[in-house]
Amino acid sequence: MMKENVFVMHNDVEIPLIGFGTWQIPNEEAYDAVMMALKNGYTHIDTALAYHNEENVGKAIRECKQPRENIFVTSKLPAQIKGYEETLSAFEETLTNLGLDYLDLYLIHAPWPWNEIGKDCTQENIQSWKAMEKLYNEGKIRSIGVSNFSISDIQALLDNCEIVPMVNQIPFYIGRDQEELLEFCKKHNILVEAYSPLATGELLDDPELQEMAKKYDVTVAQLAIRYCLERGTLPLPKSTHEKRIIENKQLDFKISSEDVKTLSHMRDIRK
Repeated sequence: MMKENVFVMHNDVEIPLIGFGTWQIPNEEAYDAVMMALKNGYTHIDTALAYHNEENVGKAIRECKQPRENIFVTSKLPAQIKGYEETLSAFEETLTNLGLDYLDLYLIHAPWPWNEIGKDCTQENIQSWKAMEKLYNEGKIRSIGVSNFSISDIQALLDNCEIVPMVNQIPFYIGRDQEELLEFCKKHNILVEAYSPLATGELLDDPELQEMAKKYDVTVAQLAIRYCLERGTLPLPKSTHEKRIIENKQLDFKISSEDVKTLSHMRDIRK
């Protein structure tokens, strides 16, 4: 459920409407980037053990002037790590890297290793999820979820585990709406987080989007990020440039329902 500045997950935990993504930000740049984001009003930071930047992401969170409870922090179990004990161990590594006492959200990064996309890891994912349920019940994580999971991947957890994922973080942007998966998640009150909301920058030069952005007097990036919100998803834009970090959060405009429909019918320019 979306409120003024937050989504409310099905366990009643609030998560800020926009997250600051840190994928592809090297560890040596992560401190400055996250500090810039926090300074400019972001209170939701997304990282992962696989990004190799948790140390400096955590340092920025610890050293900024905001209380820890005011910052929503997400990290992820690496895609190749599966199993109950393996998940508990990786989680402790993440907490140590970040220098934090707890996470606000912890995700299974993918249902299969990145070098074996499509591999059936159903039983291993179930064991990882049960470990995450344990950490959640112990209060070490405020919410748990998945990333890059298909309908069948999620259904396996629903059929074999106790806790419904609070989140599914997927690639979602203009031209790649993943409608069937989005509807499935909505049916089960699973919040969809939209990573790569700019299609890793490839939307920015699209003439049709540039024309529509002019209509609203915004940048293409702002249009694309706002579109994610209009679809009820939580965008995770990323930048290391302060001007863009600021712009990406300035979304106090609405896209008309007609234009949302137009955007939802655009083809994926990355195909």
